[in-house]
Amino acid sequence: MSFDHIGVIGAGAWGTALANVAARGGCRVSLWARDPGAVTTMAVSRESLGLPGFRLDDRVTPTSSLAEAVDAGAVLLAVPAQETRGVAALAASLRAGTPVVACAKGIERGSRKFMTEVVAEALPQAVPAILSGPGFAEDVARGLPTAVTLAAQDETVAQALAQALSSPTFRPYHATDVRGVEIGGAAKNVLAIAAGIVAGRALGAGALAALTTRGFAELVRFGRAFAARPETLAGLSGLGDLILTCVSPQSRNFSLGLALAQGKTVEDAQRGGTLIEGIFTASVLTEMANERGVDMPIANAVAAVIDGRLDVDGAIESLLARPLRAEV
Repeated sequence: MSFDHIGVIGAGAWGTALANVAARGGCRVSLWARDPGAVTTMAVSRESLGLPGFRLDDRVTPTSSLAEAVDAGAVLLAVPAQETRGVAALAASLRAGTPVVACAKGIERGSRKFMTEVVAEALPQAVPAILSGPGFAEDVARGLPTAVTLAAQDETVAQALAQALSSPTFRPYHATDVRGVEIGGAAKNVLAIAAGIVAGRALGAGALAALTTRGFAELVRFGRAFAARPETLAGLSGLGDLILTCVSPQSRNFSLGLALAQGKTVEDAQRGGTLIEGIFTASVLTEMANERGVDMPIANAVAAVIDGRLDVDGAIESLLARPLRAEV
């Protein structure tokens, strides 16, 4: 199985970066954007509006035709988690058996579905896969060394997709634990908001280390409840991504935590069209955890702050006032 033509749906920062990744790997790439005007601009300037300042590889062809983008050996679905179902449903002309790789990190609100489940429902003829791990769009676009996890239920598919996207600076590890990869990407966004709050309140490096460690324990407990493999949760898409997003203002979720710690509102943080996946994932993550009896106090505190049930000081106090217990 090999892929010489890759379709990328979504010309935002991540979609643009992944389009260039696929092109560097030797693939011909069709990069889809909904707005024909944006496509014309990209075709002329060779620069994506979603990632200004970075040139599109010569093998990337911008298009506003979704049929053209899905007429490929594999498709990367690089749109926000809450838009994945709607955009995927538009790709009805997708050929049966085509791998569709979800590249968003989140859980669909309302349905409580993971991204590959959304793809399977919206495109039953597709072979769902997931790409996740520690990497920022700008760093990937610059060609800085990045390692991620690409998972599909069929190991042959996962391996072939990883091979197609690999390049000297982009290394996808293949896996079959689809759920574990999805859980790592979704949960770390919520925990990164908490890390941003700790940093924004200048609570110290020790507090940030403790928050990240206990947050990882929550991620692992949640993963176990959904039969994720421990090695996946401790890998790139779990611990690796959590470490990255809990220390860097490049993370939108970490930056949201910083803003909340400085007294700004969630609405203020989203002005200018900034999309922050953790805002949408926090409540559904905690609802799913509570249903299965999974203890996630940090995630619960973040959800309470985002929903307006607690202020930042109340959230910090609630965590520090928890009864002492064994470290498990």
